[in-house]
Amino acid sequence: MGRVTERRRVLRIRDGAAGHRADTLVAEEPLEIRLNGQSLAITMRTPGDDFALAVGFLVSEGVLAAAGEVASVAYCAGATTPAPGAPPGRGENTYNIVDVTLSPGVPVPDISLERNVYTSSSCGLCGKASLDAVRTAARLPMAGPGLPRLTPELLSALPDRLRAAQAVFDRTGGLHAAALFTPDGELLDVREDVGRHNAVDKLIGRALLADRLPLGDEILMVSGRASFELAQKAVMAGIPALAAVSAPSSLAVDLAAEAGLTLVGFLRGSSMNVYAGEDRIALPSVQPAH
Repeated sequence: MGRVTERRRVLRIRDGAAGHRADTLVAEEPLEIRLNGQSLAITMRTPGDDFALAVGFLVSEGVLAAAGEVASVAYCAGATTPAPGAPPGRGENTYNIVDVTLSPGVPVPDISLERNVYTSSSCGLCGKASLDAVRTAARLPMAGPGLPRLTPELLSALPDRLRAAQAVFDRTGGLHAAALFTPDGELLDVREDVGRHNAVDKLIGRALLADRLPLGDEILMVSGRASFELAQKAVMAGIPALAAVSAPSSLAVDLAAEAGLTLVGFLRGSSMNVYAGEDRIALPSVQPAH
């Protein structure tokens, strides 16, 4: 299996002095996701939690909603060309292909045609079509009745708690992170990946494999911006609140407002912007807009 980090020789220049040294980089490799043996998608990811990444991606695509819908998840052997004289199909396993097999009776999407992928900002879908796609595909309810209102003080503490849990980022400086918190601010799980969407898929996939979906009483915190695809993944997993240290996109705000997702951006220190779902935020008073 691939390593999370790799070492490379670099020329380091500091304060007018130069010298060679070893540097730690985050690893990046392709992962092909197959569904019932058929190729579905390829993503560039940091190796690790590949099974969770694959099933989390399928949750985001509306294919999976419960652990019982997964019959098996496995790496595909023979991912490279067999060596001369070796039996057919016995190539070296690169651990870069994961096949998810659905349980009997679970509907299999038609992947013989070009997929209607709305998880990528480059997919060509926009505006109302994208919102309709998510609303139609969503299978999980969002937010149970017992979810308490979130205080600004609690939200303000989440970025530092996320940053403190980023072990690989400390060594490389090159990873995105996503974490799930309770309404009390307890860290439940954190994943790092070279792709922000992969980090979220790994979280959701681990929750599905543990039979914890929907995540109706948890907060999703991400280390970067809140794109449409991250808002979509939160909605598909039944997560009621998404917080980000940077800005959301306009389509992410539209989706959050339509789906009932609380969306918080620019979460830095005691400052933040609430773009949608402000009814879940506990405030003493709100000043009128200027």
